[in-house]
Order: sequence, then C-alpha cells, then structure tokens
Amino acid sequence: MAERRLGNAVRLHRFLAHEMTQAELGERVGVTRQTIAAIESGRYSPSLEAALLIAEALGKPLEDIFFWEQDNG
Repeated sequence: MAERRLGNAVRLHRFLAHEMTQAELGERVGVTRQTIAAIESGRYSPSLEAALLIAEALGKPLEDIFFWEQDNG
C-alpha cells in the first residue's frame, strides 16, 4: 500500500495573495514565520485549527491549500 503524506500549496497561494510574506501569514494565523516555513516545506503538519486559519487567511477552501500526496516509492 502506498503511503500518503500531507502536501500543501501554501507558498503558491501566499504568492497569489499579493505576495504575502511568511511573517504576514503567520501573524494572521497566530504562529511564527518559522512555523509557516516548516509547514510549506513539509517538515511540520499544522493542527486542523491552524490549517483552517491558513486557508481562511489565503481566501481559499481548505482542500485548495492542503491535500494528500501519494508516495509510490
């Protein structure tokens, strides 16, 4: 069975949101810039609350920002 991992399009949607910085998004969500960087790079999976706040701050549905990626390796 292929493993799944949480993927995200946070960086893309930050750019599309008038090039919002990691710090600006973190401030809106209530986390640090480092946390946003870790989420974007896949080193950290946000809580459901943080994921919903990120999607809301970016003006997108949750499933446009976070999704399952299949690891077929």
